[in-house]
Amino acid sequence: MRIKKIAEQLINQYDTNDPYLLAEHLNIIIFEKGLHEEIMGFYKYNRRNKFIILNTNLNEQLKQFTAAHELSHAILHPRSNTPFLRKNTLYPVGKIEREANQLAVELLLPDQSIYEHKHTNMTINEIGGVYNIPDEVIHLKNFYDSDQTNIL
Repeated sequence: MRIKKIAEQLINQYDTNDPYLLAEHLNIIIFEKGLHEEIMGFYKYNRRNKFIILNTNLNEQLKQFTAAHELSHAILHPRSNTPFLRKNTLYPVGKIEREANQLAVELLLPDQSIYEHKHTNMTINEIGGVYNIPDEVIHLKNFYDSDQTNIL
């Protein structure tokens, strides 16, 4: 629930859930670099400067999720240099990776976006796909209906 609140506060404060715009507001530099095909990106903290490095070879959907994931590290674990986010480690392998995945999901898929699809027959995985969230992490979304009951 703490992570969901952080996402809601960021979205409300900066009036966006776009990870690139949020990074800009938070003075986090994002750039792309050609990395090994298995490496999606990583976060680096150096002398009070925060950097997100994305693999230039990713498609735009994976770049957006990776940017949100690495931004989450910058927010939740600001002074930690994180290991590379690899394609085969979208399944959380530790607490900080799970937290970063969860915040990325909450940022990219605010509850309002789910409400917008309530009269469709779309599954949560299909809705997640619309917002560039990989199937492997969509289960981390906490969604509450108007009675504050978790319905996912």
